[in-house]
Amino acid sequence: MNLVWKLLRQHISIPQFIGFFFANLFGMFIVLLGFQFYQDVMPVFTAEDSFMRADYLIMNKKIGTASTISGRSNTFNNSEIDDVSSQKFVKKVGKFTSAEYKVTANMGVNGTNVLNSEIPVEAVPDEFIDVPLQEWKYTAGADVVPIILPRAYITMYNFGFAQSHSLPKLSDGLVGMIDFEMFVHANGNQRSFKGKVIGFSSRLNTILVPESFMDWSNSYFAPDSHSEPSRLIMDVSNPADEHIGEYLSKKGYEIEDEKMNQEKTTYFLRLMVTMVMVVGLVISILSFYILMLSIYLLVQKNSSKLENLLMIGFSPSLVARPYQVLTIGLNVTVLLIAWLILYFVRDYYMNIIETLFPQIEDGNMLPALTVGCILFILVSIMNIFAIRRKVMHIWFRKD
Repeated sequence: MNLVWKLLRQHISIPQFIGFFFANLFGMFIVLLGFQFYQDVMPVFTAEDSFMRADYLIMNKKIGTASTISGRSNTFNNSEIDDVSSQKFVKKVGKFTSAEYKVTANMGVNGTNVLNSEIPVEAVPDEFIDVPLQEWKYTAGADVVPIILPRAYITMYNFGFAQSHSLPKLSDGLVGMIDFEMFVHANGNQRSFKGKVIGFSSRLNTILVPESFMDWSNSYFAPDSHSEPSRLIMDVSNPADEHIGEYLSKKGYEIEDEKMNQEKTTYFLRLMVTMVMVVGLVISILSFYILMLSIYLLVQKNSSKLENLLMIGFSPSLVARPYQVLTIGLNVTVLLIAWLILYFVRDYYMNIIETLFPQIEDGNMLPALTVGCILFILVSIMNIFAIRRKVMHIWFRKD
């Protein structure tokens, strides 16, 4: 093996291997950065509201001066709902059911009263709520009601009330600290319910309760009242589909809080990250080709001497091993340096992201570590087999 190392050192081209090293480092870094950045940024668009999938859109009719003067209703009738359901980009449609009675709420944290006012309460079909069934369940007549609060409530509390009253700030993991009471007033009757907060939603501007509670309470407290839904929730196949915007414009509908733009941003973020990773993979493949070309040239220069070593008893595995060790060593060095650079780059952009979005959870580099190890294993295996195949050609005098 020492003889092979001596032959290797005699003909090794430093510029060739430097070129391979930086090309492979650049390609590996782009792939790891693209994948890690995607994993770190996606919670900004999706994890903020885990109760509804990203491709659920909340739709309502536009309210303008003309519609107000003309007295046009902003609710959806059955024919309009059927028309929405028949669109090709729609998988399913659900209705928002509103409370037909007056509801006031009292919210407190650690015994301190935070909110005491009339509140809007709505429900959507349970199939649109992504929580365990046992948590989103209500038995008719029970005093405890599961609820999902708008995240705007918690934002106002954390950055306003809590700061000025020296109270603890709340996060998704501290919902148990919230004391929530709902008081129903209808037909001279009043009843209180304890709200069990199971989380916060950024996609809703009302308090969400189970559909079973809404159906029971409407029939119990306001049996003679019924109103059409003013909002619909849609499950669409692709939020960035241009036909959605065309349909909304034609019908005079709109998506609440510009969620359509957010979903389009998420879609194009995925597309851009994919393109960046493809570029990185192409660079990595080219660098792999450069390395193999360099190894082939080294083996070719020493082919006659390597053939002699094989003929005097050296095995093909022993002859190929120094070349394989060289390539694997270069691959390990590239991977470690790529991880190191990524650590500092990620630390820089995560500081910016956490400043803009304080509620985002700090992730880790496990995605980049995993992808890096997979690429290293794949490239190393291909290197080992390619070099052994070249040495075997010499052994059988096929060159």
